[in-house]
Amino acid sequence: MAELFDEDLRALRRDRALRLGPVLFVHERAFDDILERLGEVSRRFSSAVLIGDADSDKLEEIAERVETADLDSCNFEPGTFDLCIAIGTLDTVNDLPGALRRIGSWLKPDSLLIGAIPGGHTLPQLRGAMRAADIAAGAASPHVHPRVEASALGHLLAAAGFVMPVVDIDRVRVAYSSLAQLVADLRGMGVTNILRARSRSISRTDWAAAEAHFRNAGQDGRTVETFEILHFAAWTANHG
Repeated sequence: MAELFDEDLRALRRDRALRLGPVLFVHERAFDDILERLGEVSRRFSSAVLIGDADSDKLEEIAERVETADLDSCNFEPGTFDLCIAIGTLDTVNDLPGALRRIGSWLKPDSLLIGAIPGGHTLPQLRGAMRAADIAAGAASPHVHPRVEASALGHLLAAAGFVMPVVDIDRVRVAYSSLAQLVADLRGMGVTNILRARSRSISRTDWAAAEAHFRNAGQDGRTVETFEILHFAAWTANHG
């Protein structure tokens, strides 16, 4: 099966974001929410694996030992951890069901997977602007990543062998003065297009059409964009 995402490019986008100065307001909101949810779990975990970019020091009160992992390259022995935190990354793996099964294999029975990924209703204004660019160009091109819907994520977790899946939605709304300002934030987040079939360039005329659509979607010189965060949690089965 052809790969949808260029995983090497994902790393390059992340490195560029670090060089530019990362834009972290969505990431920090999601991670702080995960920490708050973990604080409500009445147990201390012995070993945790953190997938994605986050401050593992914040997990010291939650787990005795924390390892960070790159999902593209890491593999662990079965039953290594009793907690997995996944923030970002899972929305751009080429085989999400397989990635969830692999994470499940790393976990002991009665262990927790908790995390957050962008949802299917992320960046509606950007999507509309890119459709306007395609109309101006006279041809469609993949500009924005497909995302998992909240209704599908619970089923994916169950199909991967997890039990008691829960999915919640948090929507962050941010007002932008221009499409360029939004794109700058996306670059700072390291989440611009990594689709293998992406268009490599956009003409000035097509970009102008996108900018006009984005501007016309707003009021008083500001357009509100939405970042949808899907928070999820599920457990491995207790075989005892």
